[in-house]
Formats: sequence, structure tokens, C-alpha cells
Amino acid sequence: MQSFLPLCIYITVKNRLSMLSRFLLSVSIFFCQISVAQPSFDSLPLYRGDWLIHPVAQKAEVRVSADRKDILLYNGLIARRFRISPNAACTDFRNLMNGQQLIREVRPEAEITINGTVHRVGGLYGQKEKAYLMTGWVDRLQADARDFQFKSHRVEDIRPAINWSYKGWMSNRKNATGKVLIMEYASASFPGLSVRVHYEMYDGLPLVVKFVTVDNEGKSSYRIDRVKNEILALVEEESAVVGRPEQMKTQQGIYVETNYAFNNAMRYQLSDQTTHWKIDSSYTSQVNYNYETPCVLEVYPDKAPGIELQSGETFTSVRSYELLMDSYDRERRGLFVRRMYRQVLPWTSANPIFMHLVSTNDTEVIRAIDQCDSTGYEAVILSFGSHLNMEDQSAENLQRWKKLADYAHGKGILLGGYSLFSSRRISEEDDVISPITGKTGSAFFGNAPCFGSKWGIEYDKKIRNFFAVTGFDIWENDGPYPGDLCASTTHPGHKGVHDSQWRQMEMQKGLYRWLNERGVYINAPDWYFMDGTHKIAIGYREVNFSLPRENQKLLNRQNIFDGTWEKTPSMGWGFVPLVRYQGGGPEAVLEPLSEHLKDYEQLMMQYYGAGVQACYRGPRLYDTEQTRKTVVNVINWYKKYRDILNGDLIHLRRADGRDWDGWLHVDPALPRKGLMMLFNPTDKPMRRSIDVPVYYTGQHQQVKLREKEGQPKTLAVSRNYTVKVEVALPAYGYAWYVLE
Repeated sequence: MQSFLPLCIYITVKNRLSMLSRFLLSVSIFFCQISVAQPSFDSLPLYRGDWLIHPVAQKAEVRVSADRKDILLYNGLIARRFRISPNAACTDFRNLMNGQQLIREVRPEAEITINGTVHRVGGLYGQKEKAYLMTGWVDRLQADARDFQFKSHRVEDIRPAINWSYKGWMSNRKNATGKVLIMEYASASFPGLSVRVHYEMYDGLPLVVKFVTVDNEGKSSYRIDRVKNEILALVEEESAVVGRPEQMKTQQGIYVETNYAFNNAMRYQLSDQTTHWKIDSSYTSQVNYNYETPCVLEVYPDKAPGIELQSGETFTSVRSYELLMDSYDRERRGLFVRRMYRQVLPWTSANPIFMHLVSTNDTEVIRAIDQCDSTGYEAVILSFGSHLNMEDQSAENLQRWKKLADYAHGKGILLGGYSLFSSRRISEEDDVISPITGKTGSAFFGNAPCFGSKWGIEYDKKIRNFFAVTGFDIWENDGPYPGDLCASTTHPGHKGVHDSQWRQMEMQKGLYRWLNERGVYINAPDWYFMDGTHKIAIGYREVNFSLPRENQKLLNRQNIFDGTWEKTPSMGWGFVPLVRYQGGGPEAVLEPLSEHLKDYEQLMMQYYGAGVQACYRGPRLYDTEQTRKTVVNVINWYKKYRDILNGDLIHLRRADGRDWDGWLHVDPALPRKGLMMLFNPTDKPMRRSIDVPVYYTGQHQQVKLREKEGQPKTLAVSRNYTVKVEVALPAYGYAWYVLE
């Protein structure tokens, strides 16, 4: 079979250059229309382009071999192959961007502990050498009759994990596309129990999403104690004759996230609760003397046993997002992760312009709405300490806030508010009970309610009802459930400590999904993006906002720089205290705004220039006409360049107070390919000659660069994909440049 496609022929250079440009390089030589034969089942070509810059022509597809023994999941960037007879198992997991083979040994496709006994799903056995797997060995592998046996497969189009809805500005409104391979298994030992393993492969992304569903179609109930939805015996990252597992690197060719993460760290790696790297003592040819190389990846939550699966019910495991990498470069790896968020979780690309209102009465809310309308802001969020109480379900309270929401909507303004869940004591009956002490008061936040308590269940209902009745658009949920185990046996939402974490998480996810599908924008201080939240704190220390403004400006730029390696700009929020926050004197705040207009403007330009929304917390956005004009000018500038300012952020130089600092936004798909923000933290004007890395703008021959709204200059791109830019930065000031 042949098809006609545009073919980009590249020369790929894989070497390390300067600190600012260590990434995979490729030079586009020419484009032509030629006839290309579809790759054969057994011979898959390496991908010769850069998917971060040029769209991938090959779509995700599922193929079955001529002898019906193998299934291939393939999208041009990665390939995953399964032998399905005499049972099913993954025999090939390949990165086609660099040719890396990840699999060294065949393992089961999943593992389920049912009624206290471990049962494997799929799997083939008999491989003696565990360091590598030769193709010819696969035919000699055997099934184990005790395992769940492969029965059938089907292929579907990918559907969004959430039927998201949002009417405001977004940089991406398209759902990701691709194919789903669903493989079904059964066991004679468990009549009526059907296990399905799902593999989602996306168009244009080196990503596979894997999860397991267990359907109880029989008459008996089963206790599901653990589901390992992924088990991979991976090629080790390094070999060490002596060394403990925690001292050795794990496989850097694969990055894994799941939708079961919490820790209030504002970073996924520290919030992850499901990624487990295990040793493999059966791998006897490994270099490590004690067989302690961490070379088996298993994905499962380790504190969620004892889920009762009744007849007619379905259990769904966590979803593992497995993203293959082609580089060790931090920036490039971060770009892979950020592109995954943009395409697979499009709701995270929403980024409304909001103020954080501190109010004591409805008149102040109306004034804030009016000020947003007159400056170009898009939303008001009633901050903590305001007079909003979503838990008050009286008809009077609900109608009061509905009237205010209607007023905001009449002016095109979104209205939202803050609600505290944790960090509060409810009662001895409703709070989390420690499985260690048997008492309340030992939760992650000290005192915290259990989501499965009567109060927690009612809280869920109250929040849903508040949004349904009032038409509010934004929910800022502070201190949501952070993984507390609860030893109560009387809470209606869980049976005991064994299922308390899982059940509470399911309740929380259900609430987030319900809100998201109603079009509600959600700020939540933990990593719940995959279940519907939109934004998290970018990462900061709260007491720093009691420091003088000069300190805050530089610290905020550090926070932006550090908080955007894994998050897109739209996924994080910062903070600007217009009024006193926790501590500090007049030197720490911006009110009166007209007296600190220069600092106010620069703080806005820093955040909007990073594409990051900040919580401008106070009673108003402006106090004089001059202040209003300043805010309008910044917002108009942001909206003019909004598309590129929400593009990926390339880290140029971290703020240190000694020299310039800044970042570069890039998006090769936009007319404006880049926008650079540079800052001078010193008390003297600064002139510098800066080598700006432009590889990810997609401009590899020449680029047009202009300072602010000036005339563009055409600059030649060097062989290391940089352009030399002469910059002049005012004392304590900034400059911005557009690349086209």
C-alpha cells in the first residue's frame, strides 16, 4: 500500500552545545512530494524530524500481523508490539526518535490482587536471559494456565478523558486524536470477571496512556486489593557493581505520570504516588553484584487496597501516561511534558485574566466587576477572607450570589470564589482519624475533614448545588484532600482505613470532573490536572510576600523561572499582594496603587510577560485614572501578544541580582515565533550582547527581531541555532523583543 505525503528530509545533529542550546538539532534541507511505501510490520523506520517543530504526518494505528500472532501499536514516533498467542504480552516497546529499545524481558500486562491472592493478566514465560530479548525467542515462550488469558481485542478512536467545557480564552480547543487498543482477558477461576487493558496512542505524540478496567458481570462480589496497570522490565539506565537502588538512576528514556498524585509540592515528581522502581533478582546477568539495579517499572497506588467490587460494578485503575524521551536535556524533556499537557489535557490551556478580590460586602464585588470591565480583566475571584460562603445553602445566600454572577455575566466577566476544605477542624465524628493514634489531629494539614464522612459528603453536595444555582464560573479550592488515610469505620464514604484513600480520591475526582464539564475553571493546590483542574500555584514561599517590593520582584522572577520547567505558563499562578498579606509593612504592599505605580506595572509585566496569571489580591485594581490607564496598557499589551505569551517558555537566565535575567516564549506554529522578556535587576543601565537560542521557534536560517513596537531587523541564525542580540536594559527595568 502506498500513500503520497510531504516528506521532510533532515540532517540531525545530536551533540551538546552551550548551556543555552543543549538540545536535539535538525536542519530542514528541502520539502518535496514523493511516493512513500507504508513501513512493513517488522521493519519500522526511525523518525528523522523533530515533532516539537513540525507536525508528524503518520497517524496512530493498530495493525495485526499476517499470521495473527502479533499486534502493533504505532504512530511514527514510537511503537509497542504485543504477542497475543498463546497469551498476550508486550515484546517490543521502541522509541523511533532515537532507536532505543526499552524492553529487556517479557512481563505480564497487568497484575490484580483479588481476595488476597495475586493474579497475573497475560504474560509469557521461559525467557532465560533477562538482559535482552531476541526476536527469535518469542516463539518459544509459553503461557501459564493460571493467568488471566487473552480472549480478544478491539480498536476505537480516542475519546477525551473528560468532556470538558470552557467558553473563555484557550490556546488549544482541540481534543487530541489517536487510537485505543483494548485487550480483553478472562479466567476460569473468576466467572463473570472481565479484565480489559486499554492502550491509548496519540497522533503526533510519543505517548501511550495505559489503564485497566475490571468488570464484574457475575453474581459474586470480589475484593480488589491492588491493580498494577503497568509492569515493564526495562533496560537499566546505568550499571554499578556496588550500589543500592536509591543510588542508581532509573530509566530516563521514559517519563511516567498518573492521575493519582498529591503532596502539595506543586511539582509532579514529588506528588507522584504510583511509580515504583523495583529490583529484579531473576536478572542474573546484571552487573550489580547484589542484583539491586532498579530496572522494573510497576505502576500502582500502594495505599488503596480492599475495594469491594459488587456485581454489575466496574473498577478503573489509575491511568499511566508513558512519554518516551529522546534527550537528557532538561529544557527539551520539559518541552515534551508540556506539549503532552497542551494536547492531551486541553483544558489546562485556558488562562483567564483575574483579580483576587478581598471584599466585605456586595458593593465591593460590584465595584471590582466594574473595574475588571473597564480595564480588560476577565474574571473576579473572591479571595480567602472575603464575605463569600459557598457552604451556606440558604435560599437567600444562593440568590444573593446568583444576582452578582448575573451582573458579572452581563458585563462579560467571570465570577468565582474561594472555598477551604482542609486545614480546619469539623468535629470528632467527621475529621480524619489517624490509623496510628486512633485520634483526630494527625492529618497532612493537622486537622482535616474526611471526604467520606457525613460532612464531606454534604460538602460535595453543597459545592455542586452552589455552582448549579448561582452560575459561578471559577472554583478556587484550598487544601483539597491530600491523601490522608482515615481509620474511621463509621464514615459512610468508606469502610475503613484500607479503602479510605481511594474512596476519598474518587469523590474528589468526581467533583472536579463535574465542575469541569459544566465549564467551571478550577484552581487547586495539588496535581489533579488529569482529573479536571486547570491551575496550581507556580511554587513560592508565602512569607516572602511580606518582604519589600524590590525583593518580591526578583523572587517572583525566580519563581516563574523555576516553576515552568514542567508546567506550561497557563498551569501556574503567582501572587501579588496589593494589600498586607501575613506580615510586612508599607514597603511590602502596592496600596495606595498610585504611589507605587512603577512597581505595580513591572510586577504585572513580569507575570503577564511570562504568560502566568497572578492573584492580584486586594479591594481594587486601580485608585486613580492614571493607575487605570497603566493597568489598561499592560492588559492590552498582553492580549495583543497573548498567543505567543502562552507559548512554551525557554529558560534563558535565572534571576540572581547580578546580571540580566529572562526567558523566551516560542511557538513555531504561530506567525509570531517568539517573544523574549529581559530584566535588569541592578541600579545601573546595562548593555549586553546575548546569544539567543532560536531552535524551537522553527526559524533555522534567519529570523526577524524587533524591540517592542520598533522596526524589525533580519538576523542570520548561526550553526548552533542562536542569534546575537545587542540589548540595552534600563536600571531596575525590562525590555521585550518579538521574533517573527
